[in-house]
Amino acid sequence: MAQILLTAGPTRAYIDEVRYLTNASSGRMALALAQAAVAAGHQVTIVSGPVAVRYPRKARVIPVLTTAEMLAAALAELPRADGVIGAAAPCDFEPARRSAGKIPRTAAGLTLDLRATTDVIATLAARVRRGVPGRRRPAWCVAFALEPGADKSRACAKVTAKQCDLIVVNDLAALEATANSVTVYDSRHERVGEKTGTKRAVAGWLMRLIERRLMPT
Repeated sequence: MAQILLTAGPTRAYIDEVRYLTNASSGRMALALAQAAVAAGHQVTIVSGPVAVRYPRKARVIPVLTTAEMLAAALAELPRADGVIGAAAPCDFEPARRSAGKIPRTAAGLTLDLRATTDVIATLAARVRRGVPGRRRPAWCVAFALEPGADKSRACAKVTAKQCDLIVVNDLAALEATANSVTVYDSRHERVGEKTGTKRAVAGWLMRLIERRLMPT
């Protein structure tokens, strides 16, 4: 049995106190992964942005809104985790300045100055690589990459940059869908498997793959 930390859903980047930037992540893939992990006997903690799905009752859920909140919550949980699955789709950019109140519709020449947010899964993976104090065995880290055409080169560049053990790449068609098609690459950029089906079927397959490759027997 493993303690699995799972990031899930989108995050929000607030423009003012009413409006925000976000994306179309539904949380369905993370839900399916949580169901598969719980069914396999693992303990799951989910750090999730706002979603409409209902996570398994046996999973512990920590709700967050922003990318910064997701990172802070995940870092706080990391010392208790045996492994991390980064299935969330955090906002990569946020307004450099959040306006107070509500920007009036009549505001002339409105432009947004955006800055990059901190990469959640890369930060978690870096902590894993440095070692988590008090751990008896090394933790592992699996990232998801949503890429147009499930581009291998971009996915492999990410698995290297983020220093993860595995990366799961899927196409934009996965957004808000009930099915998914994924290909998994390891840190050496070798393809270790691929699966197409419902998100629940794909999640079950992924969980078994992670158990075989990353979890001690």
